[in-house]
Amino acid sequence: MVEYSNTGSKDTRSGFGEALLELGKENPNVVALCADLTGSMKMDAFAKAFPERFFQCGIAEANMMSIAAGLTIGGKIPFTGTFANFSTGRVYDQIRQSIAYSNKNVKICASHAGITLGEDGATHQILEDIGLMKMLPNITVINTCDFNQTRAATFAVAKHSGPVYLRFGRPKVPNFTSADQDFEIGKAICMTEGTDVTLIATGHLVWQALEAGKVLSGKGIRAEIINIHTIKPLDYDAVLTSVAKTGCVVTAEEHMINGGLGDSIAQLLSREYPLPLEMIAVNDQFGQSGKPEELLEEYGLSSANIVEAVERVLARKK
Repeated sequence: MVEYSNTGSKDTRSGFGEALLELGKENPNVVALCADLTGSMKMDAFAKAFPERFFQCGIAEANMMSIAAGLTIGGKIPFTGTFANFSTGRVYDQIRQSIAYSNKNVKICASHAGITLGEDGATHQILEDIGLMKMLPNITVINTCDFNQTRAATFAVAKHSGPVYLRFGRPKVPNFTSADQDFEIGKAICMTEGTDVTLIATGHLVWQALEAGKVLSGKGIRAEIINIHTIKPLDYDAVLTSVAKTGCVVTAEEHMINGGLGDSIAQLLSREYPLPLEMIAVNDQFGQSGKPEELLEEYGLSSANIVEAVERVLARKK
């Protein structure tokens, strides 16, 4: 179990931008590529500090991915930056053929993921990106929960050998994980211990899960809350150890119910430990324009929705 406290709200994309600048100072092989969204991706500080290592590719995301793959051949560590929709769906062929298939050391960094992108609406709110990326062999998939974790993850993926999909967001969200955390790819984090239900969350919904845990505690329900920042490879041991204790699971994610974290947990449990499972996720729908907090409510991703799912799964457990 880890200590956590809300130190205020920050956008996760700024954690990426801050770490990228530091990586540029530490490692001359780190290069950055952007698809005409330098400010939105918080890559402007890197671009200003290292103009010879920054490549503005324009609105040509497929070309950006191909350039990044080529740069790895010369020993560079390329970080690509654009919105999650354009980092995955628009360039899936290039990622599959030029990056995943040949196991190129490209770091695909994607902001504005999920519905909390907000007012930009359904065309930009990709909810299937985790599923797209986790199905490709060789790619590690990471979905961070706050500014500090995104910053730490960016340092970790730079050291990792192989392609990585790093997913984060646009809005300011509670910043509650440790500023000096040791981010270990593929290692889940137990936020609170419990014996009644395992609550597994990723990304922005980790905070919603923690808020739900407080409500559940008031009802006498002890939830074990696990922060899954790495969707692939999934920490099987952490999940199975917890469910052996609690006997039921709720997953929570800002992603489509098909292909996301809940899907991976369901596959694991069906093979190793069948038991009641409820999933908090977007149910086979596109997003819409709105304020992030309103959209979380509209699509059933709030802490109240998590509490209701826990109550449903406990009823099934009995």
